[in-house]
Amino acid sequence: MPLSTVDDLMTLLANCADVWDMPDRSGDPVDILDHDRQCAELLRQWHPEDEELQVAGLLHDIGHLLVPGDDAGHGRHGAEAVRPVLGDRVARLIELHVVAKRYLAATDTAHATALSPSSQRTLIAQGGPMNQREIESFRADPDFEAALTLRRADDAGKVVGLAVAPVQDWRAVVARVAAAKE
Repeated sequence: MPLSTVDDLMTLLANCADVWDMPDRSGDPVDILDHDRQCAELLRQWHPEDEELQVAGLLHDIGHLLVPGDDAGHGRHGAEAVRPVLGDRVARLIELHVVAKRYLAATDTAHATALSPSSQRTLIAQGGPMNQREIESFRADPDFEAALTLRRADDAGKVVGLAVAPVQDWRAVVARVAAAKE
């Protein structure tokens, strides 16, 4: 379901309120809207100059709304939806947040053991920890570092009750990223 305008993206994101990564709500402790806003806020703090990365964080889990229950494909679904409006880099980062999870599960024991129970469960559906060939290939990706940063924000942005900016406060940032793509 490719989207065609910033308004479409903002509406889709707003519709993530009270939508959960697991349809039975057994997954993360916050809904997708809260989670994505927390992730984007962390990325804004860590990398204030990289609005594409921030917007990727803001939209990285919309694939759960687009195709409920497809944990393995949610990054790809989100990427396909945003690419027409936000361009290739934002779309790639959204898709790579799942790949980065697999990489960190294979290369960082502390990170792997700190994954939420939901992330540990879905890791298997997403292909499990990377093998050595996959690790080397991912390290060569030009967005490797940004994808790892997005993944770390993804894992950290699951705090119940954390106050973050409302979704509409992100509209101008999303619009700037969309305009820069053109």
